[in-house]
Amino acid sequence: MARFKKRRKVTKILMIILIPLLVVFVGAAAYASYLASTAKTVVESSQHKLDSRKFDEKSEMRLEKVDPRVDNISILFLGIDDGEHTFSDSTRTDAMILATFNEKSKSVKMVSIPRDSRVELVGRGRMDKITHAHAYGGLDMAVNTVEKLFAIPVDYYVRLNFDAFIKIIDALGGIEIDVPFDIVEQNSHREKNKIKINKGLQKLNGEQALAYARTRKYDGDVERGQRQQEILKAIIKKGLSIRSMTKYGDVIESIGDNLTTNMTFDEMLAFHDYAYAGKNIDVEMLTLKGKPARINRLYYYLLDDTSLDEVKTKMKQHLEFDGTDANDRGKTERSTDDNGE
Repeated sequence: MARFKKRRKVTKILMIILIPLLVVFVGAAAYASYLASTAKTVVESSQHKLDSRKFDEKSEMRLEKVDPRVDNISILFLGIDDGEHTFSDSTRTDAMILATFNEKSKSVKMVSIPRDSRVELVGRGRMDKITHAHAYGGLDMAVNTVEKLFAIPVDYYVRLNFDAFIKIIDALGGIEIDVPFDIVEQNSHREKNKIKINKGLQKLNGEQALAYARTRKYDGDVERGQRQQEILKAIIKKGLSIRSMTKYGDVIESIGDNLTTNMTFDEMLAFHDYAYAGKNIDVEMLTLKGKPARINRLYYYLLDDTSLDEVKTKMKQHLEFDGTDANDRGKTERSTDDNGE
């Protein structure tokens, strides 16, 4: 086990835990006329359609394209391991989060997929680390691999890099965290001992939050996951308490060249009702249990089948997907509710 910890310290964190909130920001802020132009420009410049969906722009598991205004949807969030400051399809994903959004309950379920999870890479025909899907086959292989792993459609994706994590937290003015121990860590450029955080209630900037989420010197994997969820809650609390629309502008502008997505500006606007729900949004973090292992001298994280099945079931139920015309059924049910019948 000690040898596992000596592996290269790629910033292995859920650096995209704030992206669902970011999508909500765009939906909320776009209703302010002086921000609409900025938000639209950023989103439109970040557009990239999946090669496998250029004609119908929908998952093969869907009968028709979903509409975020009325349908339950899923989004795959990818954090790019861009240590050389590249942002291309040849880089590995340092983090993956699959999220389902239930339109009626205004709730979100998210599961982090450990980057070393041993899965079948769709289109490559072999078992490998899921982090390699993006490196070998770009966004298409990453999305298709996650779809097969969880047996639900991935309707949208959002890809961000480390710079975005830091800039967005800084744009929010930092987040408050009760740090359980003194921390000395590397920064986002992998320069050793550049980040120092004292124990106790602290206001962390982007670099400090990255170090807090990434460190593995002081506790174990379970505690690290708890820290990452703590950061998520702090970001949501801070984001939903913002009163100044200029802060929304700062967040949007901080995305810049660090974002790639297949969501259109109009589709992001549909998230304004999630923003309207404010602190009442129910966000549940799910966990994929597993164990470390060496196969042919390579390190892997072997997912526990029972845990994977439990997560798959929860996400299917939340998405209300049964493999048939789930999005059509959802529209019909909501239409009936609206008519009071």
